[in-house]
Amino acid sequence: MLVTGIEFGQIITIFIMAIALGLDAFSLGIGIGMKGIRLVDILKISIVIGIFHIIMPLMGMFMGQYVSLLLGNVATAAGGCLLILLGSHMVYSSIRGEEATSFDHRSLWGLTIFALSVSIDSFSVGVSLGMFATDILLTVLVFGLFGALLSIAGLLVGRRVNGWVGEYGEAFGGLILLAFGIKFLL
Repeated sequence: MLVTGIEFGQIITIFIMAIALGLDAFSLGIGIGMKGIRLVDILKISIVIGIFHIIMPLMGMFMGQYVSLLLGNVATAAGGCLLILLGSHMVYSSIRGEEATSFDHRSLWGLTIFALSVSIDSFSVGVSLGMFATDILLTVLVFGLFGALLSIAGLLVGRRVNGWVGEYGEAFGGLILLAFGIKFLL
């Protein structure tokens, strides 16, 4: 089966977009990984992020063209606010020491909030992709795969860096989340 130039161009575009969306998961995974994380938690977080990277653009695609301008900006702002809250809480927890509890990536609520904050931009991309005739199944599966793989890579890098920064790892991780939240709002 031969792939035409247009089909090949669409496939390349999907892969580039999947990598770009997955890089957020990679960067934010470094921040979470710097807190210190077990391998089983890395696997769990990455699977949930991969699932969210499938569900969010799929939901966005179904929303379609008529709401892309409104929801694109709202979704990005909501993701930015979530990241600012998570990052601020992590920095606060590291400054306060043992008295304050930090963002818990092992709890269902913490895992869901983190995966949602990393995947919210996939929703916006899905809304815009809903305007074009594209292979929906291929697109969301590639987005999910790259989201999961790049989050694994980021969490492993953060885990490795944690040994170098010691007790300041959580503060650095919180600052990374905070910076990305501010970036989303600007």
